[in-house]
Amino acid sequence: MSSIEEIRNVRIEKLNLLKKKGINPYSAESKREISLKEVIDNFDELEKKKESKWISGRIMSIRGQGAIVFITLFDGTANFQALFKKDVLSDEKFELFNQTVDIGDFVEVYGTFFVTKRGEKTIETTDWNMLTKTLLPLPEKWHGLQDIEEIYRSRYLDLVMDSEAHELFITRAKIVKAIREYLDNKNLLEVETPILQNQAGGAMAKVFETYHNDYAMDMVLRIALELEHKKIMAGGYQGVYEIGKCFRNEGSDPTHIQEFTMLEWYAAYKSLKDNIAWTEEMIKHIAFKIIGKKIYKVWDKDGNDVEVNFDTEWPRVKFGDLLKENAKIDISKISSEEVKTEAIKWGMPKDEAEKTGKANLLDFIYKKSSRHKIINPTFVTNFPGELKPLAQQNLDGTANVAQLVIAGSEITNQYAELVDPILERELLMAQAKAKEEGDEEAMEVDESFLSAMEHGMPPMTGFGMGIDRLTAILTERKNLRDVIFFPIMKPKN
Repeated sequence: MSSIEEIRNVRIEKLNLLKKKGINPYSAESKREISLKEVIDNFDELEKKKESKWISGRIMSIRGQGAIVFITLFDGTANFQALFKKDVLSDEKFELFNQTVDIGDFVEVYGTFFVTKRGEKTIETTDWNMLTKTLLPLPEKWHGLQDIEEIYRSRYLDLVMDSEAHELFITRAKIVKAIREYLDNKNLLEVETPILQNQAGGAMAKVFETYHNDYAMDMVLRIALELEHKKIMAGGYQGVYEIGKCFRNEGSDPTHIQEFTMLEWYAAYKSLKDNIAWTEEMIKHIAFKIIGKKIYKVWDKDGNDVEVNFDTEWPRVKFGDLLKENAKIDISKISSEEVKTEAIKWGMPKDEAEKTGKANLLDFIYKKSSRHKIINPTFVTNFPGELKPLAQQNLDGTANVAQLVIAGSEITNQYAELVDPILERELLMAQAKAKEEGDEEAMEVDESFLSAMEHGMPPMTGFGMGIDRLTAILTERKNLRDVIFFPIMKPKN
């Protein structure tokens, strides 16, 4: 078997032959008149009219020898067969094909359509041109890319060789489009907000740090979209939404990645109850109408596959009730020291427990004791208030929030948003104190955000969801990286 370098050298010889004959092997345009899907959809009419057309695509296979050659083309819409016959093409064109063309090359062919004796729809080629001469071979047809890391690094090869992977990203685009259409129909305005920020806010997470050379100042990559959206809401809009990249400098596993796509939206004069109803309606629409299923095979965090039924009434259950049932903890009575002891019992390292705030300790216990037990879509409500400092606070110390959980994974966070600037300052000051004491995920005080709130924000509800995680569930994928074109990877060497 030839080495990659030997294959490349042979193809460069073919490239030089094309140039010697005055042919540009990297055309800037194509004569294509019709896509391969359009050919298939309109084949009967094309065959009947005997009308010649130019079609284009990448060569996925070459079969035959002597005076007859069949190729399969793929143009991103469909596969289609082309026939090259020496007695139909000129001798020069036929020999040029044999001398210069390889699987993987992009070509355009011209001819009429017919059905072979084997019943295959085919174009009989009367002319052809090289569009792109490839120097490296595609993966072997029947095995494709087997190394999962190589799939993530060379996604373009996976897309060419694996039709299921190719279709998956079309499905992802349909999901994003459906989300946009849903929120547009709710009269929410799509906005864009900065990725580079002076300080991160809107979530509890470790940040990626960078430096602005021109302004000579430290900056961070955003971890959420929330604070900027609320500032915009102070400007008088009825509602806003954004689909954009966020970054959290934390651990990786199949359900977490440091660069991810976030959807956030905020609606004035709407309640958390409205928010929950919209969420259920939107996701059910995507599941039933866009994907076309009601029951999905999903993997939990332990790698076990479970069935998730979307076609139910999605229940609401309180955070405190889950901890009372699964961890025997009453969040209204337990002290900070007792929570530390319990968190250590549930697996948190002692040194980490000592520097983690009470709310985050309770959240850790919730994730260890309760969240993984939730399979069908369920809204968990009333998280500890300290854990949600940007949400309206209830009198019992909890926040007026909900979190959609599916197969043990957090899918959404949604709030009745806090718009009281005095209480907001108190909550953020408490977060800043926790950060000083070592809680790296605690928030900081953002004076520009507080100033916007002091100028007045309407009552509103807000929503946040990872697009990647929802897509992984709806396409029945184990790993978020499967639904991201270019997931973050360590360098190969």
